Amino acid sequence: MTTRTQPARQTPAVTGAMYIAGDAVTGDAGTFHAVDPAEGTALEPAFRFAGSELAARAAELAEAAFEPFRAAPVEQRARLLELAADEIDAAGDAAAQRAHLETGLPLARLTGEVARTTGQLRLFAATLREGSWHGARIDHELPDRKPARRPDVRQRRIPVGPVAVFAASNFPLAFSVAGGDTASALAAGCPVVVKAHEAHPGTSEIVAAAVTRAVAASGLPAGVFSMVFAEGPTVGIELVTHPAIAAVGFTGSRRVGLALVAAAAARPVPIPVYAEMSSVNPVFLLPGRLAEAGTELGTAFAGSLTLGAGQFCTNPGIVVGVDGRGLDRFTAAARDAVSASAPAPMLTGRIAASYADGVARLAAHPGTEVIARAPDPGRPTWGSAALAVTTAEEFLASPELREEVFGAASLIVRAASAEQLLDVARAMEGQLTATVHAADSDAPLASELLPVLERKAGRILFNGWPTGVEVVPSMVHGGPFPATSDGRTTSVGTRAMERFLRPVAYQDVPDALLPPPVRESNPAGLLRLVDGAYTRD
Repeated sequence: MTTRTQPARQTPAVTGAMYIAGDAVTGDAGTFHAVDPAEGTALEPAFRFAGSELAARAAELAEAAFEPFRAAPVEQRARLLELAADEIDAAGDAAAQRAHLETGLPLARLTGEVARTTGQLRLFAATLREGSWHGARIDHELPDRKPARRPDVRQRRIPVGPVAVFAASNFPLAFSVAGGDTASALAAGCPVVVKAHEAHPGTSEIVAAAVTRAVAASGLPAGVFSMVFAEGPTVGIELVTHPAIAAVGFTGSRRVGLALVAAAAARPVPIPVYAEMSSVNPVFLLPGRLAEAGTELGTAFAGSLTLGAGQFCTNPGIVVGVDGRGLDRFTAAARDAVSASAPAPMLTGRIAASYADGVARLAAHPGTEVIARAPDPGRPTWGSAALAVTTAEEFLASPELREEVFGAASLIVRAASAEQLLDVARAMEGQLTATVHAADSDAPLASELLPVLERKAGRILFNGWPTGVEVVPSMVHGGPFPATSDGRTTSVGTRAMERFLRPVAYQDVPDALLPPPVRESNPAGLLRLVDGAYTRD
């Protein structure tokens, strides 16, 4: 059993630095400040962006670190993740406080986000030790098979190479410098270059310093981890197209995600981009459940909608129900709760402006009525919740109503029948989540709806709300386009590692030359698929 010495609680200073292969450096391009969105005021210190040369240096040092990192013992990689978790825990109070200033998000939520960040690092450490990620398979030779001998074939998965991670704006810790993309890439044996989000640079510096200390303490090459700030699309595109980078993890807007996908595909050697981009997370209210609890559902829905000022990737942006008294009660309760909700600061002024534009488009759309608005905050960086209603006919005729409005805005779609509710589900784009509220009497309709939603969403919930993503091995946080650029993957849960691994087969390779996961002796006692049956022999 490994004994760990916890780092002492730290109060790290924010200096304006970024980290390239173990060194704290100052950028060589334009200057910027974090902004307190609650007050609209700049925060000290000043930061500087990395220019092309610094970003390229980070990628080159990641490439230099790749071979020794992927060859390192699994236990050493697992210890790196645990050391990073310990260091982040030690700096967690300071990171949460700084994130609160830079994002306007509640301190309690950010404290929980520190725990989620370190928890997923430790989860990947446990996954490394468990070993199923190797994907080991063995098919022994059949020397007497006719008309030709079957060769001995063995398979395992290996890391793809250095990964560029683009941090999210809405999760300054759990989807940022040491978030799920970074954790899963490091677990896979891939060095990481993070492009930090300029909305929370101080938080990013604190966490990057913690990960840098962990890399040093683990004895691994310093190029295993770097974190840079980069202005606009130019340096980001240069990072994605750098020949050392083998894959990309991204969380953000559809526009930027598609630009990265296009750049990666146009390279002389194209690489995959795993981009989480856009989702309205529809909720389907079936008649039996509406009749039982329309009012209660309306109030609970408003709570999910307004959580975090609607800036989760899983806030419910569309609600679909069949016309009737149950839906009337739901609508009235949701309207009252949204009208009474408090305005809140949004992550950045740009996000607040985009949200205001989205609500204005809803209000101006023919056949759509805004029935509730929270009080006007009177501040350009704040947002107030909005609720609109339309008919299924209008929704089906207007593809623009299916687009995400990032923030606490939602659209109730009133269907004339159960069949029309199914038509609305079929018309949806790909989603991160789809939620169904159903009573026992709704089972026939639910059984028709579920296969439709399986084709539309990465996670299907019954009688709950989509905000909140449990970090467990079975979780899927992904979905068909445009929720993600590759609906076969997840960015939360242990299968996130698979994005940064690829299979290699070994045919008739002498046992002494085989990597340990596929040697005949199975030195690590892995569960392997051998001649069609799982075994640890």
